[in-house]
Amino acid sequence: MYCLLSHSRMPSVACSEEKIRFTLLVNLFDFQKPFKGNTYMPAFVHDLFLSQDLGENSILPQDRKSAIILTMLSPEKQMEIIKRGVVEIISEEELLKKLKEDRPLRIKAGFDPTAPDIHLGHTVLIEKMRQFQELGHEVIFLIGDFTGMIGDPSGKNETRPPLTREEVLENAKTYKEQIFKILDPRKTIIDFNSRWMSEMTAEELIRLTSHYTVARMLEREDFKQRWQKQSPISIHEFIYPLIQGYDSVVLRADVELGGTDQRFNLLVGRELQKAYGQEPQCILMMPLLEGLDGVKKMSKSLGNYIGITEPPLEMYGKLMSITDELMLRYYELLSHISNEELESLKKGIKDGSVHPKKAKEALAMEIVERYWGKEEAVRAKEAFDRIFKAKELPEDIPEIGFPFNGEDVWLPQVLKSTGICKSTGEAMRLIKQGGISVDSEKITDTQFKLSPGEHIIKIGKRRFYKIIPS
Repeated sequence: MYCLLSHSRMPSVACSEEKIRFTLLVNLFDFQKPFKGNTYMPAFVHDLFLSQDLGENSILPQDRKSAIILTMLSPEKQMEIIKRGVVEIISEEELLKKLKEDRPLRIKAGFDPTAPDIHLGHTVLIEKMRQFQELGHEVIFLIGDFTGMIGDPSGKNETRPPLTREEVLENAKTYKEQIFKILDPRKTIIDFNSRWMSEMTAEELIRLTSHYTVARMLEREDFKQRWQKQSPISIHEFIYPLIQGYDSVVLRADVELGGTDQRFNLLVGRELQKAYGQEPQCILMMPLLEGLDGVKKMSKSLGNYIGITEPPLEMYGKLMSITDELMLRYYELLSHISNEELESLKKGIKDGSVHPKKAKEALAMEIVERYWGKEEAVRAKEAFDRIFKAKELPEDIPEIGFPFNGEDVWLPQVLKSTGICKSTGEAMRLIKQGGISVDSEKITDTQFKLSPGEHIIKIGKRRFYKIIPS
């Protein structure tokens, strides 16, 4: 909720015009061990500390039952940080007013666990949650396990098949493991909307639906198009935005984050909060991150994604493949550099003082390190340089055994049997696309047979395997 600072490692402090305020909270913390300087301070806060030594004996009493708490930055400074990369805020005046209340705001973002893995496109919202978290606000990562079984109709031209509860829970488990690569687990509230929706009575559900009309629902573009085309719209699809909005009522959200495709659902939340006698939440909409092609939104189904659990070399290589223009977009939405550093980077690339390739390497290193650690990021960079600069093979090619039994074997069958490809059909498609090489020779014949012996198989640009007889 707040950023706790230890006095022993706290940098010198100057309040300047930002008016950073310190509050001595007595008897708030009762440390069982001596208070040591291992607490966290965001980089953008660190930059504001310039001078004025607090001194070794200042403020903190010997009984360790008090601590210095850094309250939040000025509302104006917070707005500057919050607005980075944002498409629309409804409304800025309301959000600034909430920030001036000098309390931690409740920041909600909901995620339906409809897929097992998170890619960088999903992390745009999570990174914005991180910013709010570092500013001292309370973030709620809401897993829509109940709504996930309905399926969000946003942007869909047909009814989505609902997921089973088992599928939803399995995906939700993966989400919980992955988000803490970005958010601080000690400061993050994880909730499930089944907690209140599973207990809602039929009477309460009917009362909820009474707060919105069919006419208002048909104002939504995807529903309107389906209505005009006489395509089916199921009643449960109308209920989806009502439940998402009701989540905000239950959580008493001050701010809800969402993508631009969620505008209608987010506004429903504002209206329902008013209907239930609450102050309406502010809405903060983030763009949909473009995928590797720089055109369409990042999507696993389109193959233009970077998964946060992908191997470090794969992730690094994909980031190095993006255009210079897309690189700046990724910097704005995914990087943790400050606004000032971002502006300096843009200026440097424009005037030629910063080489785009160097900037791209720094971005790739930052993101791979975030999900895999510094050591793996360095190894990925070194391997990438060997492969694409020196044209060498990576050092740690995985070895996979295959029983040739003294005979030539159809390559797609080898790739399927070893797990390199999911099916012979996938292997054949890759061969047709020129995406498979054997011992440095590109394979174009889908009927190619692999002779007994050791072979280096290359899939795409960055995946290498050594096939050995077993």
